[in-house]
Amino acid sequence: MAPVSKAERKALMDAGAWIFNVVTSVGIIMVNKALMATHGYSFATTLTGLHFATTTLMTVVMRWLGYVQPSHLPLPELIKFMVFANLSIVGMNVSLMWNSVGFYQIAKLCIIPVLCLFEVVFDNFRYSRGTKLSIMVVLLGVGVCTVSDVSVNTRGLAAAAVAVWSTALQQYYVHYLQKKYSLGSFNLLGHTAPAQMASLLVLGPFVDYWLTSKKVYSFDYSPIVIFFIVLSCIIAIGTNLSQFICIGRFTAVSFQVLGHMKTILVLILGFIFFGKEGLNLQVALGMLLAVVGMIWYGNASSKPGGKERLSHPEKSPEDGRV
Repeated sequence: MAPVSKAERKALMDAGAWIFNVVTSVGIIMVNKALMATHGYSFATTLTGLHFATTTLMTVVMRWLGYVQPSHLPLPELIKFMVFANLSIVGMNVSLMWNSVGFYQIAKLCIIPVLCLFEVVFDNFRYSRGTKLSIMVVLLGVGVCTVSDVSVNTRGLAAAAVAVWSTALQQYYVHYLQKKYSLGSFNLLGHTAPAQMASLLVLGPFVDYWLTSKKVYSFDYSPIVIFFIVLSCIIAIGTNLSQFICIGRFTAVSFQVLGHMKTILVLILGFIFFGKEGLNLQVALGMLLAVVGMIWYGNASSKPGGKERLSHPEKSPEDGRV
């Protein structure tokens, strides 16, 4: 048996990272959908805090076992990341509450162009014509199969803008911090997860009460609800870790573009497990178009000149300095 080359090993690891992220992300969405839609647990911000609590526990155990080595992340960088990440979580929840589902989906699609802007401005990346067109095909396909009613209002537009820019900054910063401070995925999670856990568990109940007019402490926690919460938290460990792995190995743009495969899978599984209402020719064609765009993007961006850095600056989104 011929030995595996370095390129083949990298391709296998890349594929494994993507599969890990897709499986855990789709899994947590389906579990949370059952928890919230079926059992009425609508405290999304608090639940995210619990997710980071279990992720923090995982990083502590891994460090205790010696799998994670001590590392350093400056406090100002950690605070900036925490602000971006928490604004992303709250912004997305508020955007969904204040906007129609259609406009909420359009706002989520805008994350990719913003990330492309960051890579062009801060990392000096340049995209080929084929790569740009493939991204547009992905956006069009996902838009066709997810966007229906679209209505816009001032506060909803503001919430969507905060959600889009903070999400893009958070994902860009994952890649930026890993490269600048030579941090592995476990190392970075070990720094960020405890901070997000503490802030979201403190602020989460207040944010959820503002969004739902319900108190998280007054909810009827039946055994089945507790089971789904625990299951969601366990899967979240893989989701958080795989996100950092994928963005670290690739870029935030690639993570977003190819990550829309999760959107397609969630739609398909939703039709299978929660009924076929809404499944029509338009949705099917949108899914097909999105998949074609993802395949095209993977091929176009991997070609010489498809997506390349003209120089190697290490800039921060805040100050733009090398």
